[in-house]
Amino acid sequence: MADTMQGLKRTHYCGTLREEHIGQTVVVCGWVQRNRDLGNLMFIDLRDRTGIVQLSFNDKTSRDIFEKAASVRSEYVLMAQGVVAPRESVNNEIPTGKIEIEVNDLRVLAKSETPPFEITDNTNVKEDLRLKYRYLDLRRSQMQNALMMRHKIVKCARDYFDDNGFLEIETPMLIKSTPEGARDYLVPSRVHEGKFYALPQSPQLYKQLLMLSGYDRYMQVARCFRDEDLRADRQPEFTQIDVEMSFVDEEDVMTMNEGFMKYAFKKVLGVDIKTPFPRMPYSEAMDRFGCDKPDTRFGLELIDLSDLLGSCEFKVFAGALENGGSVRAINVKGAASTLTRKEIDKLVDFVKTYKAKGLAFTRLTEDAESSSFEKFLKPEEVSAIRARMGAEVGDVILVVADKNSVVYDSLGALRNHLARKLDLIQPGTFDLLWVTDFPLFEYSEEENRYVAKHHPFTSPKLNELDKLESDREHCNARAYDMILNGNEVGGGSIRISDPEIQSKMFRALGFTQEQAQERFGFLLDAFKYGVPPHGGMAYGLDRLVMLMLEKENIREVIAFPKVQNASELMTNCPDYVEQESLDELSIAIAEHKTEE
Repeated sequence: MADTMQGLKRTHYCGTLREEHIGQTVVVCGWVQRNRDLGNLMFIDLRDRTGIVQLSFNDKTSRDIFEKAASVRSEYVLMAQGVVAPRESVNNEIPTGKIEIEVNDLRVLAKSETPPFEITDNTNVKEDLRLKYRYLDLRRSQMQNALMMRHKIVKCARDYFDDNGFLEIETPMLIKSTPEGARDYLVPSRVHEGKFYALPQSPQLYKQLLMLSGYDRYMQVARCFRDEDLRADRQPEFTQIDVEMSFVDEEDVMTMNEGFMKYAFKKVLGVDIKTPFPRMPYSEAMDRFGCDKPDTRFGLELIDLSDLLGSCEFKVFAGALENGGSVRAINVKGAASTLTRKEIDKLVDFVKTYKAKGLAFTRLTEDAESSSFEKFLKPEEVSAIRARMGAEVGDVILVVADKNSVVYDSLGALRNHLARKLDLIQPGTFDLLWVTDFPLFEYSEEENRYVAKHHPFTSPKLNELDKLESDREHCNARAYDMILNGNEVGGGSIRISDPEIQSKMFRALGFTQEQAQERFGFLLDAFKYGVPPHGGMAYGLDRLVMLMLEKENIREVIAFPKVQNASELMTNCPDYVEQESLDELSIAIAEHKTEE
């Protein structure tokens, strides 16, 4: 039978004790990290979320307490009272390493079976096992520190925006499905048979309605849901720091949010972020970095070679140019000794995952030169390419020729891959910038129509309203994304506040008047009653925490995350439900026949 806490109350957390507490009687609680029995001397490392403290037992300890300590195993839950004393064998690896607690009362509050893995930060345990026993994994100090840091970032958001006059207002979790963007998670209604709610992909429409309602500065730490394919920095349920402002333009929104990032980095990490952030138009980001979220902590910028190859007879390059594509390259400076032919073959396979047909190369080594394409070019074309690339002995030039979307995707991904592979990124650096002037539309080959690049409520540039229905390809948005170390951490726009422009936008997206009214009628009706100019943005909180802590995987900063197939291994969800529950909701499960 477990001991009780009766008569004792915790006075200190384990990791907070220091030399100034020597001589004080303290009570601590926590889990056993390890027990070292040296005969007449025994030590227990006790752990809580603040750290570890050493409990000591010796020949002066009462026999009952000593024997109880000897019975203790890893992960037992203890409460201990004792006097803080200097530690004979100092441990400079931990903050409490100069003191210990000489125990005079010990309570075993709960016993533990041997855990399936050791609760330590230096673990090689597979992630699936850690997630199955997530409640144990969360005892590790790395996980606890990450979640405590997440708490501090959320607190910073609430404090900063409150200081700047924002109101935190909750929006509904059960909303109308308005298909335009990612796939909704649907929730059947028992009361309204055959009808469904959707879980919000964002509070977008509600926060715009709050602007119309006169709440000119809104923020919310909002839960959001998207039924989409997962990856290392994406989850089906995630958290946004959502912000909206009235009577503002782009400058107002961007300045306010730069202030938040400066405040959060200083408060949480002690890092000074320089403001204002650099700004880069979308077209420049694509041309220089191959993506709209460029990592500018290293070089490897894309160089356009297309104009040098107008009369090129090499079919790979000429074919790309004839089809309206381009030939672009990156120069991996000084990498010829590292990027051997075998390694380059691996890079060829890498770019093929981004639909590139191949990867041409030139290696300039001390004793030889090798190239997969130069022999097909004229000498003056080779010289021009090397000059533009700034090629020197020791460099490797990597070239992709294809339609622009493939060139951008493949080389953009390749430069990030090489930066990690070649250790070109200095740890502890935080590079922030804005990407602006996004296209308003993008063409979806899957849907065979233009769709909104961000969402249907993003305002077009005011001097391009005439292009809204006639020249969608060249229509630009009043949108902006905040980029941190090559990741989008926040994005937003000035919204459409003119009902006529909003109707034009719906028509440009292919909605009939009836379809627009059916899906967004409540918004269009509301816009009849005086809409202030407004705009805002939303941060992906999970991704922001991941990047501030320099983690590789977003699951490391979420208490109970989902895995690649959107399931949770600990509770084994999603799972089947009782037939009775399905009947109440008038739901029948269709059988999917598999082909033999």
